Amino acid sequence: MNDIDIASSVIGECLKKGVKEFVVCSGARNIPLISALIRCEDVVVWSHFEERAAGFYALGRMMDTREPCAVITTSGTAVAELLPAVVECHYQARPLLVISADRPTEYRGSGAPQAIEQVGIFGDYVGGCEDVKDVVNGLFSDWNGKIPWHVNVCLGEGVEMDSKFTGNSELGEWRPEREKINVSSLVRFFDDVWKGVVVCLGGLEPEDRADVFHFLKVLKIPVVADPTSGLRELLGDLCLSDPDRMLRGAQVGKVLRIGEVPVGRFWRDLEGLPEVAVLNLSRTGFSGLARNSETITGSISRIIKGVGEVTEVGDVTDLLKGNGRRASQIDELLESFPDSEPAFVRMTSIYATMAESVYLGNSLPIREWGLFAQRDKEVPHEMVRANRGANGIDGQLATWAGWTHGIHDAWILLGDLTALYDLSAPSLLHDCEAEGRVIVVMNNGGGRIFDQLPRVKQMNDGQKGIIANEHAFSFESWAMMWGWDYQRVENVDELEIEAGIAPLVVELVPCEKQTKAFWEAYGKLIKD
Repeated sequence: MNDIDIASSVIGECLKKGVKEFVVCSGARNIPLISALIRCEDVVVWSHFEERAAGFYALGRMMDTREPCAVITTSGTAVAELLPAVVECHYQARPLLVISADRPTEYRGSGAPQAIEQVGIFGDYVGGCEDVKDVVNGLFSDWNGKIPWHVNVCLGEGVEMDSKFTGNSELGEWRPEREKINVSSLVRFFDDVWKGVVVCLGGLEPEDRADVFHFLKVLKIPVVADPTSGLRELLGDLCLSDPDRMLRGAQVGKVLRIGEVPVGRFWRDLEGLPEVAVLNLSRTGFSGLARNSETITGSISRIIKGVGEVTEVGDVTDLLKGNGRRASQIDELLESFPDSEPAFVRMTSIYATMAESVYLGNSLPIREWGLFAQRDKEVPHEMVRANRGANGIDGQLATWAGWTHGIHDAWILLGDLTALYDLSAPSLLHDCEAEGRVIVVMNNGGGRIFDQLPRVKQMNDGQKGIIANEHAFSFESWAMMWGWDYQRVENVDELEIEAGIAPLVVELVPCEKQTKAFWEAYGKLIKD
């Protein structure tokens, strides 16, 4: 059986399963797969030269469409480059389909060029791996279309390009099966509310936000809201302004987590608080805790609607009484240290109210945005995304490019090391005609999130420099390389963001002394 027939059968099965978007990383081995794909109708094909970024771009596309997206690679280490994106998709429950071309089976274990052990390379991070050696029918029979999946396609040493495959997509109306959800645990959760209840609100899909908003407005429970919930500003006074510190030592008996796993310190502290009952409402099914907790898995909107009408629970713990005062204290600190990194985050968030969407790249921007971004519910940041399944600084720009392709006024805030790690990603925007794109790089000369760690604080300056990967790089030449506009900002009075036709790189260089002084003053705030 010739290679193009095998490849055509694989692509045909993808289309029957409802896969409509493909990111291809061309190589000699996967030409039959790409040839079969480009003959198809009703599909979108993206092309990129580097597999790691391609995987994260596919992740971004799935954030946008909530539909499967495939990445087609050649053989060898090209397949291994997809592992970071596969891991992130696993924890986000995104249906990334990896289609890898492979050499014939007789080359396995031989050490021949472009021959590695591709079957099973992604381990438990994919729902399954199908090893294709011939024309197939009924591929993906065990794939539910909700999690990553791997198809490894063995192709010969020569390619016959003649094929009877016409490219008829036969997409049909396939959709993942609708899950059955038992909400009895959520109904019982509101018994004994006198113990004190707090909601930890993680990332939400756009279609879930309205139901969660109305649910929480009725309950009137204190909320710890991650920026990616899209409800941080809209919930107003229900959101704790300094949750990790305000909850330290508070008498909380129950925690209701809604959405993705939260990023805050309080969530991690729950590991050492087994007496606090935790109930998770999760699209992905991950509890996010090593300790015992209960999880209801499924569509967040369906879970909430399944409960029916709810009644007010209120602020049993009196946490909200000190909320306004703590917000004012933080505002005063930001005004006292206007050129500090937190103050730069606050000003960026004010300008970003002009954006249609905001992507936060990596841990420190997410945490600082959650603490210091503007809170005006009249101009909320409703469309906020981040990679927080297991990902660190990997593929952040590529994910943003995939999520916002073709969307005007898309902004991203990321750290300097995160940008350095993804320098090739702007090529993914080469054919994008969207205007108003802004890339804000917080250049503090290294990984300053480590400065907050107790172990690092005890080190000398040389040791700290190694941990933080200190550098003196500027991003001006990087912006010029891609033909983008650029501005450098060293004090807040210079900050004036005006996005145009070309993407704009805004390099923020906060004052190190003011940043250090801010965090010292912030650490002395008296707990309410």
